Amino acid sequence: MAISGNIESAPATGLHHNLVIIGPADHPITVDMIDRDALYVLRKLNASGFSGYLVGGGVRDLYLGKTPKDFDISTDARPGQIRKLFPNSTTIGKRFRLVQVFFQQGKIIEISTLRSLSEHDLEGPEAVLAPNNTFGSLDEDAQRRDLTINSLFFEIEHCTIIDYVCGVKDLDDSIIRIVGDPNKRINRDPVRMMRAIRHSARNNFSIETNSWEAICQNSPKLSLCPTSRLRDELLKDLYSGSAADWFQLAVDSGIFFSLFPIYKKILYQAPRQGPSYRDQLGKIFTVIDRLNSLLDEQKKLKPSQSFVLALLLIPWANAKYDLSHLQLQGHALFHFSKKLREDLDTTLGLQLNLRRSLRQEMSTLLTNLPIFIQHHQNNSWPAWLRKKSYFKDSSLFFHFYMEAITEQPVPEISIDLFKGLPRTENSGHVNEKNAPRKSKPAFSPKRGGGIFGFKK
Repeated sequence: MAISGNIESAPATGLHHNLVIIGPADHPITVDMIDRDALYVLRKLNASGFSGYLVGGGVRDLYLGKTPKDFDISTDARPGQIRKLFPNSTTIGKRFRLVQVFFQQGKIIEISTLRSLSEHDLEGPEAVLAPNNTFGSLDEDAQRRDLTINSLFFEIEHCTIIDYVCGVKDLDDSIIRIVGDPNKRINRDPVRMMRAIRHSARNNFSIETNSWEAICQNSPKLSLCPTSRLRDELLKDLYSGSAADWFQLAVDSGIFFSLFPIYKKILYQAPRQGPSYRDQLGKIFTVIDRLNSLLDEQKKLKPSQSFVLALLLIPWANAKYDLSHLQLQGHALFHFSKKLREDLDTTLGLQLNLRRSLRQEMSTLLTNLPIFIQHHQNNSWPAWLRKKSYFKDSSLFFHFYMEAITEQPVPEISIDLFKGLPRTENSGHVNEKNAPRKSKPAFSPKRGGGIFGFKK
């Protein structure tokens, strides 16, 4: 996806305080499109004297004719009041508490109390994520959200969309726009850059000029974020089904190099033969999208995080070790494996805070790839190789590497091997069906440390 196709010229924007209420005749959302449990929460809030609104991505996706992944709710009720209404709930968050209401089969409806302008006040300090976040009004809550298309509210009594930031117009015009002053909003929370690019890639929307320029200028500020938060946000994009488009935007804006510093010096280089490492990565991202789409259609397990991340490291490993041409065995192979693991630990493993077992799985896949390249003959493997414990995962890894190189789809008989791969960890809401639920107090004691996970 070219840059020119993702930037929409627009005048400089500030905060929009013009309330627009869109009636049911002028938008496509109906009450029966809302998740049953989310509707139950909204009705119970209203019956108890509180306001309740479907908010954010749920409104956006329903407006676009998509099925929302989450149905998040905002209300004027405080966390303690919400907990009393919903005993099957708990509170999360240190900087600003949210209430999670649990339903059958691990479903979670997340409820937030409307927040004030203080977090993004244009006259406030420039510090990252100022701590003076307090409860606020519907208008203030809309102004502090990340993107205009995520700042819409839907209320069920009159079936209206409430819009303070021209979000519906941006949906109609297919535009991604950061709410408020993009530079200041990004400075308060650099992860907003990732969200803007994510929604541009997923929806094929253009990024408004001021927002795009701010992202390009501030991309190095992602290093201010905790590594675990960057990892979780990155995984959402890798499993989104739009990873190839995301990759192009991430490279063009510069955020790719903040997430993968190992590619800073080599991305535009080319090996002795074949395309540049950027082109190789582009093909790998396309393969990841096809794989996720195919497994989703077949309702099979998704590829593990180690599998996807190791695929993304193949060009780096080729540039550093000439991986695809290595022919090692015995002690030489052992020492190479050790060296690769050490390099992985001190680069991506550290930058994304990857757990030890994940790094070991990635190292195993990359170390064994040259063996499979060397011994591949007409889809027939030596008997000694078939007996290895790593054969199933590594042969599948080889097949998808070959798909990226040759652009020939992997046979479905090979994809069936995914039945044995571990299930992808949930990097979003907790969704463990059988996990015990422990009630927690609505308010937790203040603790020292950084703000919202950011480094001091």
